[in-house]
Amino acid sequence: MQNQGHERCGTSSRLAGGFGAYSQNDLRRAAHAASLSRDGGTGLTPRLMDLFSHRYDAILAAGLAYHNAQPPLTRPTAKEGLRKRGRKPRRTGHNIIARLMERKEDVLRFLVDPTVPFTNNQAERDIRMMKLRQKISGGFRSDQGAENFATIRSFISTTKKQGWKIIEALTANPQALIGRLRLA
Repeated sequence: MQNQGHERCGTSSRLAGGFGAYSQNDLRRAAHAASLSRDGGTGLTPRLMDLFSHRYDAILAAGLAYHNAQPPLTRPTAKEGLRKRGRKPRRTGHNIIARLMERKEDVLRFLVDPTVPFTNNQAERDIRMMKLRQKISGGFRSDQGAENFATIRSFISTTKKQGWKIIEALTANPQALIGRLRLA
């Protein structure tokens, strides 16, 4: 799992307890600091990474305390003689906090590795056209048609990311384009 951008930004309404906004602000500050250090060609200092990491832990601990203080959820009543199985039911926010605690390294990877973006928005944009095509036409008539569509979309996406003009890239020598590629 590369990162949890989609989970990071949309959780304040589910985390409750009044600390969701604090977590969003802190993560945005961390993302901004990581972006500035990446643009400057330096990484975040270990002290700053530790600060963000400890703040992350404190926010999750506060959220966990909030959810543990809530009355337990009740299960639907079971018939007499049946044993209750599995773990006790938890609220959505509690499950999100547990997942964020388990995957702390993945969530905060953008602080350590400058090549990892804060969100996965670009990846979602890259697959959006494929899903839209499936939704409109119900899919592809053949596997080859799906592969051709994916190849064309991949080429166009790469062209945009490289800052090239699409028409010029389509008519250019492929070997020349490979030589001009900027690696991340």
